[in-house]
Amino acid sequence: MSDFHALTIQDITRETEQAVSITFGVPDALKKTYSFKAGQYITIKTTIDGKEVRRAYSLCSTPQSGNLKVAVKEVEGGTFSVLANNKLTVGQSLEVHPPEGKFIVEPNGKNAKDYAAFAAGSGITPVLSIVKTILEEEPKSRFVLAYGNRTVEETIFHKELLELQLQYPDRLFIEFIYSRKQETDAHFGRIEKATVNFILKNKFKSHDFDQFFLCGPEEMINGVRGVLQENEIPKENVKFELFTSSDDGEEIAEALDGQTNLKIICDDEEFELVIPQNKIILDAALDNDIDAPHSCQGGICSSCIARVTEGTAVMRKNQILTDDEVEEGLILTCQALATSTNLVVDFDDI
Repeated sequence: MSDFHALTIQDITRETEQAVSITFGVPDALKKTYSFKAGQYITIKTTIDGKEVRRAYSLCSTPQSGNLKVAVKEVEGGTFSVLANNKLTVGQSLEVHPPEGKFIVEPNGKNAKDYAAFAAGSGITPVLSIVKTILEEEPKSRFVLAYGNRTVEETIFHKELLELQLQYPDRLFIEFIYSRKQETDAHFGRIEKATVNFILKNKFKSHDFDQFFLCGPEEMINGVRGVLQENEIPKENVKFELFTSSDDGEEIAEALDGQTNLKIICDDEEFELVIPQNKIILDAALDNDIDAPHSCQGGICSSCIARVTEGTAVMRKNQILTDDEVEEGLILTCQALATSTNLVVDFDDI
């Protein structure tokens, strides 16, 4: 993953008490490299206390804006999020990987579609980019957004969303949901089955939704997906991206006790290792100083995707790859364990 570039921070804006947005300057020579589609993310790399840290953050700006902007919410006990919210300054440089990710929308000015999104907390970040892109580039399309937070004060981009609603009163409809305080013209509680059905069967029943975007914690996404399925929404019309995920795959690792001859192909180089089968493939690569692409290491982005070209592997969990992609041999190496004596994993063949 050698194509990081040092980008200078142009602006830092305090969005809430616990979140900032960061805008990076992109030199003219790198404009094409950092072009992106609405919904994609960048990986930021830096060194904290002598240790390399990589974190993936979704872009909240639109491709047409010319800005490369992310939002970072401070996590208690976090590493980079604490740094970003308290110590980063304008003019400072960070290593940034070009945009990637499949949680995207590709607008068409001829479309006249109805879109819906369900976002919770910082899950609004890529959704904001998607919403603004549709509003700007598909003038005949409409968008319904259900956005959950604990309070108004903790709602990232609250002011910007209200301004967008005023700008596009006949095309953007926002349902705010707050779990800690009842607010006027807002729902009380969390995004759950009743929320989804209210949008589909009540307030917006006249909308024939073409596509859904879900972003937030795994529990929320699974709940919304289940309700959409109950309402016979085709799964190919539902895109989702996790911001947090549970780890329920430890029993898979415990069941593997053999050894594997592992060959890793990365940046046109080949590396041969012998690893225990209960060792995560990405961890094995990094432990041997192989610069394999990675970011979250938690199975919630897609930076570490590789292809199995020989042998077999199993993932502890997978909320990113489709069944067809898994059938083609793609794996999330941060979740993958070898299940054959010989295994070849190619990071270049994706």
